Amino acid sequence: MADDLSVDNAVARLAVYVDQATSPMQLADIALDMRSGRISRRCWLEDIATTLRGKAAAFDEVRRAAACVSHDRADGETDAMTVERLAGGFDRAVAISPAASVQLSSLGDEDRLSATTGEVALWLERQGLLGAHKHILDIGCGIGRLEYVLGAMAGHVVGIDISPGMIDIARRRCAGLANVEFHLTLGLDLGDFADASFDCVLAMDSFPYLVLAGVAERHFGEIARVLRQGGMAAILNYSYRTSPDADSADTNRLARAFGMDVLVDGEMPFGSWDGTVFVVRRSGGT
Repeated sequence: MADDLSVDNAVARLAVYVDQATSPMQLADIALDMRSGRISRRCWLEDIATTLRGKAAAFDEVRRAAACVSHDRADGETDAMTVERLAGGFDRAVAISPAASVQLSSLGDEDRLSATTGEVALWLERQGLLGAHKHILDIGCGIGRLEYVLGAMAGHVVGIDISPGMIDIARRRCAGLANVEFHLTLGLDLGDFADASFDCVLAMDSFPYLVLAGVAERHFGEIARVLRQGGMAAILNYSYRTSPDADSADTNRLARAFGMDVLVDGEMPFGSWDGTVFVVRRSGGT
């Protein structure tokens, strides 16, 4: 594990990849045993150990939430079956920890989740995706954490998700925000929306599941369809593959295929989250 990861992101990866039989305390001991003479790495491992010991219960909760969603596709599983399975997994995960179900590195802490959400929202604003007259579609809105912030930064925000449990929480979170709405979706396309009906499309940590379900290319075409000329889309994590070059190649290929320009190609601009971002723009605008 690279020590350029934040401590929270490193701990989240341990929750996903390390056998559940290994306790947080055992992982803390392993981290301390791995300390080297290099000061930065030594401090990083010590901070990981401190987090694991101080947040053992939260770590186990994150671990259980992560285990609800399988990233393996069974032989013979259709696209629709994969989406249905994922929806059930997200329902189970959000029942364990709403914050961890949408961002494992929050370690189930709403304050940590809010910090990342705020950082993402400010980045979106700097990219020109937000504004008082912008109509925004958020694919895979989860528990509505972005909508809660973007309600004050955009004209109208529509969040869609495949998980009924997440949509329920999102509606409660954003109750009273007149310019925010949520819809449960089948997750196969954007057929509920008309051509050229949005100025901006967001997909924060949802494309990896579209890739898994085999509907990423279809969604790319749908994004181009529902965007107005010059409209932009931000894809925050295209996949969970370990090859940034492959994600960049796929994003550039699909952008060309559907008449879009790539403005941001695989950057990692966030301090509190290790997401890789792509921004594309539908041709015909500035």
